[in-house]
Amino acid sequence: MAKYIYRLVPKTALVTGSSRRIGKAIAIALASKGWNIAVHYDNSADEAKATVHNLRTFGVKAEPIRANLADTSQLKTLILQCEIALGPVGLLVNNASTFEQDSLATVTRASWDWHMTPNLWAPIFLMQDFAARLPKKNEGVIVNIIDQKVWNLNDKFLSYTLSKLGLWGATRILALELAPRIRVNGIGPGPILPSIHQDKEDFDRQSKATPLQHNASPEEIAEAVIFLVGAHSITGQMIAVDSGQHLACYSYE
Repeated sequence: MAKYIYRLVPKTALVTGSSRRIGKAIAIALASKGWNIAVHYDNSADEAKATVHNLRTFGVKAEPIRANLADTSQLKTLILQCEIALGPVGLLVNNASTFEQDSLATVTRASWDWHMTPNLWAPIFLMQDFAARLPKKNEGVIVNIIDQKVWNLNDKFLSYTLSKLGLWGATRILALELAPRIRVNGIGPGPILPSIHQDKEDFDRQSKATPLQHNASPEEIAEAVIFLVGAHSITGQMIAVDSGQHLACYSYE
């Protein structure tokens, strides 16, 4: 049987929305493994600078790079900016997203676009540009942060859930299109940190309602990213890091 020859993955990662929360944990985990990190942010400049300072303590290169993911003109230059600052990008983590509640009764064009543009269009555009700019001699890796909701549908977050369903579909389609040189996988978080709409009591109740009766941590999401980066024979998959929340009989929203 012929042996597949793996090509080098450039050790620069772009993690969108990595100035804080889950994205920051992913960036820290990657830096601890020797990755240079482009810390993408939009409005959180101070947090991005602090994260960059933290990452540099691992002896890697890190730079803050600003872009509004809803602005196509800024999207077009995001990976180019990473290359100029840190060299060719070998890992793209589509982490940034927006999350608001709506339903069929309340959805508007504005609420639809608010979710679809950063949650689906921006990752697809970045994956397109990433694939086009990856040096021919190299392999690459894409990890999309999706949501366990794509396996556990409910009627509380229409536009958000549809945007994540689209990203889950794109993950599988592009795993086929970009193989064998680029692997594309996803992670489906459950309760990790309280959302901006939750108080601690509500978040604790949500976490307790999962089969494992606790929330996962940002660091566990980061560990799953590290695993997928090194899993040379896995593509088109999603790992739910959600304490079992995707099992519908244990659903709580």
